[in-house]
Amino acid sequence: MNDLRRDVVIVRHGATVWSESRQHTGRTDIALTLVGEAEARALRTALTALAGGHDVHAFTSPLLRARMTCQLAAPEMVDVRVDDDLAEYDYGDYEGKTSAEIHRARPDWEIFRDGCPGGESPSQVTARCDRFIARIATLEGAVFVFTHGHLSRFLAARLLGLAGSDGRVLWNNTGSYAVVRTDTDRDTVLVAWNVRSR
Repeated sequence: MNDLRRDVVIVRHGATVWSESRQHTGRTDIALTLVGEAEARALRTALTALAGGHDVHAFTSPLLRARMTCQLAAPEMVDVRVDDDLAEYDYGDYEGKTSAEIHRARPDWEIFRDGCPGGESPSQVTARCDRFIARIATLEGAVFVFTHGHLSRFLAARLLGLAGSDGRVLWNNTGSYAVVRTDTDRDTVLVAWNVRSR
């Protein structure tokens, strides 16, 4: 990287039992499945190339599935900081439920608009993303973020100067990465989204 450019690489953790069954997994701390571990390892080559031998600042959600993904996908990153603001959406009463189950009781429910009873609202998730963005604002080089499905969508939207809820138009699979690039003489742009190596 040069002093005019910074890439924020957002990595969604590998598969878990609940991601495979499409259950909302917020603060339940579960490990990767064997498939999830393979997804994480498959990211190594791409993440090494994105680091490009330049300064890298790495951050991870405190939740096990994100930390495992970081360890397997980027084992050479030894100075990884755990950041509570990168934890997944707190789904509250909807923890462990699928969207289909929720829609049976609330047919018009939309997480990016309505949030979760007993959990977080979209504005609270947006505020967490904004706090994290403020903390990395002065860092030079690449920033690697190991996080979760909904959180990564809010984070990308905020990095791009959009409302957090605009992340509804982004979808990413487990074991995928995105690149948001900031240039001092240009707008921040989405360079890559939902890229998988497996």
